Amino acid sequence: MKTESIVFTGPGKAELIEEEISAPKAGEVLVRLVRSTISSGTERANLIGVPDNATGIYAKCPDGQVTWPRRAGYSSTGIVEAVGEGVSSVNVGDRVAMSWTVHRRYVSIPEKRVYRLPDTVSFEQGALTHIATFPMAAIRKCRLEMGESALVMGQGILGQLAVVLLKAAGAVPVIAADPIPEKRARALELGADYAFDPMDKDFAEQVRSVTATGRLVQEGRVADAGAKVVIEVTGNGAALNMALDAIAPFGRLALLGCTRDSNFSIDYYHKVHGRGVTLVGAHTNARPDDESASGWWTTRDDALAFLKLLAFRRIALDGFVSEVHTPNECGAVFARLAAGAPFPVVQFNWGD
Repeated sequence: MKTESIVFTGPGKAELIEEEISAPKAGEVLVRLVRSTISSGTERANLIGVPDNATGIYAKCPDGQVTWPRRAGYSSTGIVEAVGEGVSSVNVGDRVAMSWTVHRRYVSIPEKRVYRLPDTVSFEQGALTHIATFPMAAIRKCRLEMGESALVMGQGILGQLAVVLLKAAGAVPVIAADPIPEKRARALELGADYAFDPMDKDFAEQVRSVTATGRLVQEGRVADAGAKVVIEVTGNGAALNMALDAIAPFGRLALLGCTRDSNFSIDYYHKVHGRGVTLVGAHTNARPDDESASGWWTTRDDALAFLKLLAFRRIALDGFVSEVHTPNECGAVFARLAAGAPFPVVQFNWGD
């Protein structure tokens, strides 16, 4: 059968192209998309052709060479159209969320990457599920405990979701950092207790001042304060340096952002080694495939947990999505993303 796909056909260029798609094989589910969410950081890197030395999710790049075409869009919702032999967790007509899809009207994917949507969860909110598993995994790996302070570096879609999830997990205070005033304001709307500009020369002091306990203040040891948990989302070496200046002794820092450019340096001796800081690789693929354990959950278990948080209203994402576009508008939407200006939370509506 024919289906429409959003394809990156060259640097900064996205087109809606008609392609063939086969019926679902054994263990697969055919889904008609309703919503798909843009993950701006990853998709921009693929859209503009950032060399990734064969580590890319969507396109292998031997010897750092960028290849085209590329496809992106890995967090979506839809309605089950058909199921392959042996599929038992979903039925035709079910509303579902999915992991590792693409921006395509019909997708056929393995059953383990398909999750039934609770009745109270909309297609819009459900299409955030897979992206939300990224900061969920980072928070788990840092072993956050209730009452600990947390800092999120960067307020793109992943950083915004990290703020929401940290608040639900009991972090106090939750601090957002972003150089763009509008994004700091948005972080406060989403539940951050503070929002600071990391470019301020006293950024680290600001973080320490709001995380210092009464005893540290009384003893004049505010310099020993800082965020106990840091979720670094930007993938920027300078931001990592700033985060290390603002982290507490024995703090844990999750490298959620993909720092693909190694052309930066860190004073590991003073900022990491001497202060007992733990750096955690938090790429979403750095997790078990089949069996969850403390701090290390599978994608599927994290996705189901996120849907429960939505269904039981432990988190609320009403109005979280800023813009909704038709697939026919993909060229203009991705041209904006390629240009590098601040980008909102955007979804494509493929039709209910």
